[in-house]
Amino acid sequence: MRVKRRIAGWFAVLACTVGLLAGCSRERLHQQESYVFGTRVEILTWDASEEHSRAAVSEVLREFDRLHRAYHAWEPSELTSLNSAIAAGQQNIPVSPELATMLSDAKAIAAKGDELFDPALGELIALWGFHTDTFVPTHPDPAKLAAITKAHPQMADLTIVDNKVSSRNRAVQLDLGGYGKGYALDRAAAILKAHGVNNALINIGGNVLALGSKGDHPWRVGIQHPREPRPLASLPLRDGEAIGTSGDYQRFFELDGVRYCHLLDPRTGMPARGTQAVTVLITPRANAGTLSDAASKPVYLGGERWREYAKRFGIDHALRVDADGKVEVTRALNDRLQYGDKIKAAKIVD
Repeated sequence: MRVKRRIAGWFAVLACTVGLLAGCSRERLHQQESYVFGTRVEILTWDASEEHSRAAVSEVLREFDRLHRAYHAWEPSELTSLNSAIAAGQQNIPVSPELATMLSDAKAIAAKGDELFDPALGELIALWGFHTDTFVPTHPDPAKLAAITKAHPQMADLTIVDNKVSSRNRAVQLDLGGYGKGYALDRAAAILKAHGVNNALINIGGNVLALGSKGDHPWRVGIQHPREPRPLASLPLRDGEAIGTSGDYQRFFELDGVRYCHLLDPRTGMPARGTQAVTVLITPRANAGTLSDAASKPVYLGGERWREYAKRFGIDHALRVDADGKVEVTRALNDRLQYGDKIKAAKIVD
């Protein structure tokens, strides 16, 4: 039995970052890094004083830490308290206004994507072993897997009114891992703007949001190749745009040569198959960061119907790498991409 595990949350953004640092005046570009949400975080700011930049970014990082602690899926948090209450059959459970807003938004996104984005699958995620810091790859108990899948927990089971949550299904166990990084991007953008920092690139484990530009040029980021340690392509990311990727290479394990990724299909209870990676670019709009994270899930799980799901969310810029490594890309995104060396031509879809 061969066991392998890898967690790799990013694009090839770092490759682009190195180029930025090498080619720019260091007095104008400031970089700070941290580790939160179980992944690496990088924030670049441009044309702000170092003191001003550090003060703004420090507040952002404090906010990230708050969000991490408040909505952790398995360590004691407001979210785990809510999950315990749901499992006990309680109704009209009081939650913070922020959590109520997040859950209402997540419920709406789930509905638009046929519940393929499903933050109610926390118990299933735990069963597959992804709710731990000391990971041991294993096959879940078949009876437990069948029971959870039959119970079919979904966001539609929730009712959120006046900051109170009820669930008609006790199997609902919330995990905001597919939503929280995007939400944090939007919070970071708001904080930076409040500090007068209008040119920045925020990267949370591969979910990236751009503010302003890097001088006379837009920020530039890369899309990670899902099977090789190099970029698949790079592209400019303009003011207010966000980009997110869901891939089977980001968090997975292998048993007996079979890859099991953390992206679970609520229809089967199994790790998703058929797609290596999906990248979506969200053009400037409210909550662009959140959408870059959450909307990538139904696009990924949609398989051959990926373009249909992207359109449901008003996404014109999207790319899919199928199980065989073939690349499909929308025309709008293809026009922005610079492909890496030795990358085969992508199939353009409208």
